[in-house]
Amino acid sequence: MSTEKIPYKIYLSENELPTAWYNMRADMKKKPAPLLNPGTHQPMTAQELGGVFCEELVKQELDNDTRFFEIPTEIRDFYKMYRPSPLVRAYCLEEKLKTPAKIYYKFEGNNTSGSHKLNSAIAQAYYAKKQGLKGVTTETGAGQWGTALSMACAYLGLDCKVFMVKVSYEQKPFRREVMRTYGASVTPSPSTETEVGRRILAAHPGTTGSLGCAISEAVEVAVSTEGYRYVLGSVLNQVLLHQSVIGLETKAALDKYGIKADMIIGCAGGGSNLGGLIAPFMGEKLRGEADYEMIAVEPASCPSFTRGVYAYDFCDTGMVCPLAKMYTLGSDFIPAPNHAGGLRYHGMSSTLSELYDQGLMTARSVPQTDVFEAAETFARVEGILPAPESSHAIKVAMDEAIKCRETGEEKTIVFGLTGTGYFDLVAYQKFNDGLMDDYIPTDEELAAARAKLPKVD
Repeated sequence: MSTEKIPYKIYLSENELPTAWYNMRADMKKKPAPLLNPGTHQPMTAQELGGVFCEELVKQELDNDTRFFEIPTEIRDFYKMYRPSPLVRAYCLEEKLKTPAKIYYKFEGNNTSGSHKLNSAIAQAYYAKKQGLKGVTTETGAGQWGTALSMACAYLGLDCKVFMVKVSYEQKPFRREVMRTYGASVTPSPSTETEVGRRILAAHPGTTGSLGCAISEAVEVAVSTEGYRYVLGSVLNQVLLHQSVIGLETKAALDKYGIKADMIIGCAGGGSNLGGLIAPFMGEKLRGEADYEMIAVEPASCPSFTRGVYAYDFCDTGMVCPLAKMYTLGSDFIPAPNHAGGLRYHGMSSTLSELYDQGLMTARSVPQTDVFEAAETFARVEGILPAPESSHAIKVAMDEAIKCRETGEEKTIVFGLTGTGYFDLVAYQKFNDGLMDDYIPTDEELAAARAKLPKVD
């Protein structure tokens, strides 16, 4: 190992920007279960998926064998506006916790969208433009994905229609206005603009919405509007593929100083940032080249991994999307309106679900007030106001560092700081005013949602 003191920020040069995305599925002996047609329960074909998604993205979605996909020059050139992103040594947090652990975080908030979501947004918009489409539709929870996609579409001259989870639409008006500034139309979901939205409102009067609801509406508009396709900010294999740029850069930065991570931690909603962060490390683990402890952290109010079941389920509340085998709470489950809007999804990536089921990674759920307490500690010593989603990873990273203080172990902990929380100040205000609560679903509520899972042989 280099004897040089590790800098606060480890930067890669522009020439060290990854040239290809890494596909974890290529190294998995047992592959993720295929998407199923909800009518026939047969694996979805490329032709069927092509009615919803862009053609090139369908190829990426279904390819379980190609290890690397070359990143097109146009996308790499866009990446260079904000990538490579820094890997930061959290010296101040280490001192605050009095821990022998070494803590690093990969900071993905250094762009106007404020999060990692731009990594996949520009890729999906690029393939839509290349296909000659007029525009795309999507959903967004807290607003990071919608913001990123609106930026990418503005850059490429595409129309962008966003369905934003109603509670976030109301809690985060400024995130909404950023999207509109970049030319996107933004509709609170569920809405009366779609058939599926009206159906959800009838079944759940006064609902604050969920990512599952917004997905249903965005898909309906995409398939019923000529020249449009649907794009998704998380969950799908194609998104994890694009987000692997995060992990590839993280590993390259660690390797630059001869650092070996012991533990890698990421927040988990649908799985995009977590899958991207762990990708090359999981690849080494799958190939038997190295071992790491990898932890997914989710909200206690929406505990897909820790309290869900591994089963085929609809990816959306309106039940118009394909069936995916994943850890799920049931597509009918509408989470409590907590402030980590990007994690309010009933299911999880099929790839991550399979890895979790094989015991290759673990998961924890944490209550909201504990998350914000950790977020404020981090902000006061590290100088960045973290997004509520990222703060789930911060909470568990701090817990693990405290364990090291108690045991004397000198572990190296790496976590993903997916973005900033400057559009989440209503949430911070509620926490500071003592008005934030910790709603945790009961076993009876979860059982009721699970009872509606589709019957798949």
